[in-house]
Amino acid sequence: MDKFSTQNDDSLPSLNLHASYSSDDGGGGGNRTPKFFDRFYDSSSDDEFCPSSTSAGPSTSEGIENAGRRLDYMIQFLERKLSSPDHDRTRALPEFVGKGGDAGLFKVPARAAVHPGRPPSLEVRPHPLRETQIGCFLRSVVCSESQLWAGQECGVRVWNFADLYGSSSGAGGVVRSGDEETAPFCESVNTSAAICLVVDEATRVVWSGHKDGKVRAWKMDQRLGDTPFTECLAWQAHRTPVLSLVMTSYGDLWSGSEGGVIKIWPWESIGKGFSLLMEEMPMAALLVERSFIDLRSQLAVNGVLASDVKYMISDNCRGKVWSAGYQSFALWDARTRELLKIFNVDGQIENRVDISAQDPAFDDEWKIKFVSASKKDKLQASFSFLQRSRNAIMGAADAVRRVAAKGGFGDDSRRTEALVMTIDGMIWTGCTSGLLVQWDGQGNRLQDFHYHSFAVQCFCTFGSRIWIGYASGTVQVLDLEGNLLGGWVAHDSPVISMTSGAGYVFTLDNYGGIRGWNTTSPGPIDGILHSELAGKEFLYTRLENLKILAATWNVGQGRASHDSLISWLGSAASDAGIIVVGLQEVEMGAGFLAMSAAKETVGLEGSSLGQWWLDMIGRTLDEGSMFERVGSRQLAGLLISVWVRNNVKAYVGDVDAAAVPCGFGRAIGNKCCNMMDSKRYPLFSRWSAFICMYSHRGMHGQNKDILGAVGLRMRVYNRVMCFVNCHFAAHLEAVHRRNADFDHVYRTMIFSRPSNLSNATAAGVSSAVQMLRSTNSVEGTPELSEADMVVFLGDFNYRLDGISYDEARDFVSQRCFDWLKERDQLRAEMEAGNVFQGMREAVIRFPPTYKFERHQPGLAGYDSGEKKRIPAWCDRILYRDSRTAAVAECSLECPVVSSVTQYEACMDVTDSDHKPVRCILSVDIARVDESVRRQEFGEIIRSDKRIKYSLEELCKIPDTIVSTNNIILQNQDTSILRITNKSGKYEALFEIICEGQSTVKDGGLASDHQPRGSFGFPQWLEVNPAAAIIKPDHVAEVVVHHEEFQTLEEFVDGVPQNSWCEDSRDKEVILIVKIRSKFTTEIRDHRIRVRYCFANKKIPIDSKSNSHGQAQGTVLHRSDIQRLSGSSDVVAHLRNMHSALGSINDSAQKSIRE
Repeated sequence: MDKFSTQNDDSLPSLNLHASYSSDDGGGGGNRTPKFFDRFYDSSSDDEFCPSSTSAGPSTSEGIENAGRRLDYMIQFLERKLSSPDHDRTRALPEFVGKGGDAGLFKVPARAAVHPGRPPSLEVRPHPLRETQIGCFLRSVVCSESQLWAGQECGVRVWNFADLYGSSSGAGGVVRSGDEETAPFCESVNTSAAICLVVDEATRVVWSGHKDGKVRAWKMDQRLGDTPFTECLAWQAHRTPVLSLVMTSYGDLWSGSEGGVIKIWPWESIGKGFSLLMEEMPMAALLVERSFIDLRSQLAVNGVLASDVKYMISDNCRGKVWSAGYQSFALWDARTRELLKIFNVDGQIENRVDISAQDPAFDDEWKIKFVSASKKDKLQASFSFLQRSRNAIMGAADAVRRVAAKGGFGDDSRRTEALVMTIDGMIWTGCTSGLLVQWDGQGNRLQDFHYHSFAVQCFCTFGSRIWIGYASGTVQVLDLEGNLLGGWVAHDSPVISMTSGAGYVFTLDNYGGIRGWNTTSPGPIDGILHSELAGKEFLYTRLENLKILAATWNVGQGRASHDSLISWLGSAASDAGIIVVGLQEVEMGAGFLAMSAAKETVGLEGSSLGQWWLDMIGRTLDEGSMFERVGSRQLAGLLISVWVRNNVKAYVGDVDAAAVPCGFGRAIGNKCCNMMDSKRYPLFSRWSAFICMYSHRGMHGQNKDILGAVGLRMRVYNRVMCFVNCHFAAHLEAVHRRNADFDHVYRTMIFSRPSNLSNATAAGVSSAVQMLRSTNSVEGTPELSEADMVVFLGDFNYRLDGISYDEARDFVSQRCFDWLKERDQLRAEMEAGNVFQGMREAVIRFPPTYKFERHQPGLAGYDSGEKKRIPAWCDRILYRDSRTAAVAECSLECPVVSSVTQYEACMDVTDSDHKPVRCILSVDIARVDESVRRQEFGEIIRSDKRIKYSLEELCKIPDTIVSTNNIILQNQDTSILRITNKSGKYEALFEIICEGQSTVKDGGLASDHQPRGSFGFPQWLEVNPAAAIIKPDHVAEVVVHHEEFQTLEEFVDGVPQNSWCEDSRDKEVILIVKIRSKFTTEIRDHRIRVRYCFANKKIPIDSKSNSHGQAQGTVLHRSDIQRLSGSSDVVAHLRNMHSALGSINDSAQKSIRE
């Protein structure tokens, strides 16, 4: 059972975040002197791109413009408080409100300026509309010490931490659609999709693995400006996409791809590549590309590792590497590159059979491949074909095995979806079922935790906390023991990647939104930020007004004339920004219903007649020049479609569709759906839905059309609106069935991606994301309940009670509608709270719209046939906005407020037995100017004394002592390094890295300093553990060991070509012990000199420095014990290391000569 439920991004759950969000924490922000910040993209522009400045700070003209923008918001706020109602409000029609809308499922979702159910977040990139991201979805994020990097489908982009609170300047001086309110960033040149990223602080590059099989390196320190930046090194690493990258503790780069392929790119070749000049980059790329070490000879052929290598992590504590597919893991030695262990998700060791042992011909082919250069390409192709064939067969066998084990439909909830290592050396994996599994460093499964039922998508560790992102959009925070500290709905789509930096944990959602959460969350700082931001609501609130034309028509299988469409829609569309059209009985008949059922079962929908209606309406609305159709959905004879005016299109998107069949037979469908999860098996769900359609038709043969509803959900000015077109049960006596139809539609309508937008999904994310049909609502809460505005339209089929045909005709002819409305079934049921609970309808001032003789004008056209059906208002339009009894004014607390300015039937249209109805809604929408709010957020972080004090207390670095500054080792010697935490209150986190290796000359001076990638250790040195947590008043012991490693091999195209013995000169490395607290990125560091001397060499010891006159073990005398200095930048030390060593050597040589 879930501890926390998920729901819409802006809804307010009641969550225990272990943090106070009360107004007692501050809230005086509203009385503070306002500050003025930058303007951003003008929402009234119709252009996709808009010029903008990319300078670090605003110019004088920009400052004036920014101040004007803030003043606009303040004036707008004052006008709302002081002015009289606007013109649209004075023209609004009276409304009838149904009972029962103040409780339960029909209660208006709560909204607020700052979400009280989660910590305040930094909106680095506010949720972009999905349609703007096609071809450029973000896939992953990673942080360096000063930057946030993101891999996207067209390259990479980067944010400098110094600019995170700034207003948007776009990339290259333009603000792209979808990035209008994004913090300033820069983009790379276009490349193939970047799937994975890894940071190398030692060489100051970010590595990216791409869909085209290439690995690229991007410099961190290059100047970022208007021009897209380019890679500094790139090569073809794989023939298939690079799915995972990792830098090991020895500086090598490992890459994983499809079919279980893992390659190692040794640091020696990468370092040589970086040493070449820019004009020699092609040579460098070829050098690195051919230097790989192929680990396939160690892979299993029993199906265990034939699957894709989706994840890899480096265990720097123990010098190991973990690689993982969905069902299995492999443990490697990072130093020797040997496969140590293969085990499955249950922790059971798998039998490993080497390829060479399984197939001797494989080795022969692998060796012969390099004998003749002329046959090289052919042999490579042959090997590739054989390898792919083997991988395909093994993968298929593995899939069959998993399906058989599961017992049907191929679902495996134990599948691994994420992998991470924590500071205490434990490994955590997340599964499709939401299960969290803790492993030790040897691959032993320790314990399981289950706090959420949705799939785990990603992990992030910071200090002693584990952050987990789920496919539901939820984020949870655990401690290292697995205790749940807090959780909240972080995004309204799956959280697919996480990283930490600059005091934040950044989360990336499936559609490209990035939020930063304080690393102390949940905690006391959240309450301060919440109250301060809420107090400044008026500074970042922007109001928009929009006209929505909603129109419904039961067309009775007919086709309308152009004049009829003009009368119905064309005459009312002039001021509308959004037009919603719902049609019923577009097409009927047994043959058509059978064809519709067949289409739905394979994910198709629509018909030729439905397309005719869309084309005709589009022509009426001047589609293309004035309006654009953004979505449609057809279910048999039901059709809904939405058109958006071009100047509003930039603010409308995330269009999802839904269809719900109704009727007596839906009980059968529901039983089938209970057998199978409709979210994971949509095909089966569609089939069961159509079982209910036909069963309904069989039980009630007089119905010629499928009853039910189709709907569209979309985001408008960042507010969620739903439009639902319904056709309910007919006949006077079927009131309860109609009520049940509404209830069924309201509770079960689930929105999903339209089939015609299938290519818009961000590729490369976990398949668990694709299983979800919705992630926005709390489990058990209807998705319609979470919308800011819902509009129901259609043929509801409610009739008039207690009146005869002749009486109704007389009242209609006299236009005595008030008396007729008292007989209206729908009004009576709404008054009783039985249907459309909390919905609003404008007062009806038009004649009943049913039933008419076709092509008979005027009121004389009512049905005069044998049945003489009593006239009725079957065709209706109702809505619900954000208003409650307590709040009715448009604000961030009540973000959508609507009124009806026109509600009428087009009585002159005679193409059907129903009259078309239309309604014009004037909608006020309150939204957040995220650019301004982000700057306010930064101002609070920088200036609030309470936050500064809290951070100082939480981020204190414990006093720590390191036992020695100098260590000397001989062959396979071991020395113990002790790190003492003198703090009696705070835990100390330490990590040991290596600045690089130097060669010791005969005079004892170190020279030729050579750093390794990712601050990796040389092959002859082992440090264990290289990272850990030290409890207060405790000592950590670190083993520093020399390992025999004197033979080096050079690989060319995966085959060893040369080997030689390492030179016998002494080596020296500088180890950096980085110490910090669990809530800060600031560190204190200590430098330790480790020298390796070959055997039979005399160890130099300064007798003056040793009071006992002898060396103790293998440890050189140490200098005076130093308390660790104040916060310093390790990277700055590394940059100056080479020059510093050079200066020392020069001084020493000079003193020797003298």
